[in-house]
Amino acid sequence: MSQNGQRPPPATSRHGPHPPTSDTAIFVGHFTMPRGTSFTTHWHPFHQLAWSAKGLLRVSSEKGSWLLPPSLALWIPAGLPHSTGSEGDAVMRSPYVDPASCPQIAWTEPTVVAVGPLQRALVDHLVRTDLAPEARSRAEAVLLDVLSPVPVTSVAVPEPRDPRTRAIAQALTADPADGRPLSAWGTQVGASARTLARLFVAETGLAFGQWREQLRMQSAMPLLADGLTLETVARHVGYASASSFVAAFHRVVGVTPRQYFPARS
Repeated sequence: MSQNGQRPPPATSRHGPHPPTSDTAIFVGHFTMPRGTSFTTHWHPFHQLAWSAKGLLRVSSEKGSWLLPPSLALWIPAGLPHSTGSEGDAVMRSPYVDPASCPQIAWTEPTVVAVGPLQRALVDHLVRTDLAPEARSRAEAVLLDVLSPVPVTSVAVPEPRDPRTRAIAQALTADPADGRPLSAWGTQVGASARTLARLFVAETGLAFGQWREQLRMQSAMPLLADGLTLETVARHVGYASASSFVAAFHRVVGVTPRQYFPARS
């Protein structure tokens, strides 16, 4: 159950959106998600295109974690357990796709796709309940045909378990610009830099510097979505210049900040 009382679309259709019928390969679910709304881990017998028409959508699974602005959506294969939440106020308008209707889409892993004016218009069109079957089938086919992957990497920030590394993680989450090395953190939490470095790799799979960079990128995304300048975001998350932040974002995420969050018209 979500925090605002909505149920996520579950594995059966009893509580979730109506399943696609013989005339409906795609059903579009609409969910208003005030700040803090979350759908705990669930799965669907249908593919899902998780998309937020407004605000930021966070999707997490064992395959990774994604923070999605309206310019991006995540294709979630049928049967994959995942959780969904909103960063701020969001409106999720999410197509659910009958796997039998799209044999041409062979994505077995979560896949980020671009959402431009055409995709938005098609989703809005498919919300209608008065479409003739032939018109609906044409629109469904076009939507599936124009889904285009983008080279975005999941920005996962695994949480360490040891009390000492967890204390560091909590402090950096509160202040991602803190650039102290592990030796300085070791003095604070009572462990050597070597011990902390070993714990970060063992518990998160990332070296400390990589882990902190992932955290900084995740912290930057809501600020970028709010329209803050690159210079402001860079300072907030610990980079001396906009150019160094843009380079780090591209290295970690796979695209530039402006490609991920296109400037608002």
